[in-house]
Amino acid sequence: MAAEIQPKPLTRKPILLQRVEGSQEVVNMAVIVPKEEGVISVSEDRHSSSSRHCIIPVEVEEICLCVALFKNVAGIPLNTEHHSCRRWEACQSQSMKAWDAASLPVAIVNAGRGCLEEGVSSATDLWSGSGHRIAGAYPPLIINTSTSRTVRVWLKRDSGQYWPSIYHMMPSPCSCMSFNPETRRLSIGLDNGTISEFILSEDYNKMTPVKNYQAHQSRVTMILFVLELEWVLSTGQDKQFAWHCSESGQRLGGYRTSAVASGLQFDVETRHVFIGDQSGQVTILKLEQDNCTLVTTFRGHTGGVTALCWDPVQRVLFSGSSDHSVIMWDIGGRKGTAIELQGHNDKVQALSYAQHTRQLISCGGDGGIVVWNMDVERQETPEWLDSDSCQKCDQPFFWNFKQMWDSKKIGLRQHHCRKCGKAVCGKCSSKRSSIPLMGFEFEVRVCDSCHEAITDEERAPTATFHDSKHNIVHVHFDATRGWLLTSGTDKVIKLWDMTPVVS
Repeated sequence: MAAEIQPKPLTRKPILLQRVEGSQEVVNMAVIVPKEEGVISVSEDRHSSSSRHCIIPVEVEEICLCVALFKNVAGIPLNTEHHSCRRWEACQSQSMKAWDAASLPVAIVNAGRGCLEEGVSSATDLWSGSGHRIAGAYPPLIINTSTSRTVRVWLKRDSGQYWPSIYHMMPSPCSCMSFNPETRRLSIGLDNGTISEFILSEDYNKMTPVKNYQAHQSRVTMILFVLELEWVLSTGQDKQFAWHCSESGQRLGGYRTSAVASGLQFDVETRHVFIGDQSGQVTILKLEQDNCTLVTTFRGHTGGVTALCWDPVQRVLFSGSSDHSVIMWDIGGRKGTAIELQGHNDKVQALSYAQHTRQLISCGGDGGIVVWNMDVERQETPEWLDSDSCQKCDQPFFWNFKQMWDSKKIGLRQHHCRKCGKAVCGKCSSKRSSIPLMGFEFEVRVCDSCHEAITDEERAPTATFHDSKHNIVHVHFDATRGWLLTSGTDKVIKLWDMTPVVS
């Protein structure tokens, strides 16, 4: 009799919805536009091929709007001589069907410098005689600028693909941004220390400059716009935290951090700001209109803080670090509780929190997307105890010369049990076990007695692990739709449906 085939359990995992490509460099930061099929991204694009050219629409000397439609001809240069345009016309039938943009001026951009081609006043001059036309509200154009510093707004087209509706070049490389969907206010931090503020149009096809803040002496690392207070908070590589009035543009105050800040969060209700820096420290400040007070500092990471995430409901702060760990700081409980979460094999690059399900999403340089269930009673990891001999068998450790001489025994290497924190030798800690409630989703060293005491129920995982297949540098979570945006070192933005795992 044949054995009964048991169906495999369905694996719940994120669903990849879209890959958004087109950046010449790593996308430093990107956000999902709420209630819209759109994405906003900023990148430095410091270096690209100087031999490439592009066709870009211009409006009063400002490159403002363009839509990329050619994918397979981006490497074909277009010279500023008119006969080259004719040769380009011969290539267009292999690349696209046609276009309808008769009134659109055309700029031939070489090495990032735009100039109108002599004798070419509109798109039909370039493509006259082709006999092809395509209907649609957006003109198809090639984008492949050189040495650009770009802000892109990508909108989903009828084809199902995302193409830029706004392609704006900044005077300096873009390092970070903050977007407020209610006011459509976009704040962009630049490499030169400036924060540039724009308002996006309702159809997300235009961005209007509002003001510039001379916020820092060097690169802006983080920005937060606080609508309730009309404040713009920022940190920079000059080790300065600053906040400005978004109505007047006036600087309200500042604070010097111990190291370059790499994480920034704010609690509107209490006006507390949380700053994580590259030394591994988290600083809490109380902000007033024109001054601030140091509340306290936290130290728990052995590496620099790379990301912060704040839950204003449970009043819990999460910090990710280059030491591969995440720490949950219980601010509201006022007990100083710190829960450690170990689930990455590389530095944690970004954090996001789903308040409605109490799940933390952490992403790292290992490409992992880890979804942590924070709606469980977690336990603090114990402090590691100091001892000159094994606290289980009393064998001396290798620096304990007196006991080694007295007992005529060779000293052993010291280890620590992750569950009880005792100093033990290798023989007394030969077992491994996961301890999810302590944040150890992977198997770690435990002493033999603790290994026997850990039940199967205590080994039940409290996190799920997923592979994004790119090294993540930034994430943004849209809780209304359950979508997660990840940008990676491969210069690709990915959109994920997280509802199968965040629920």
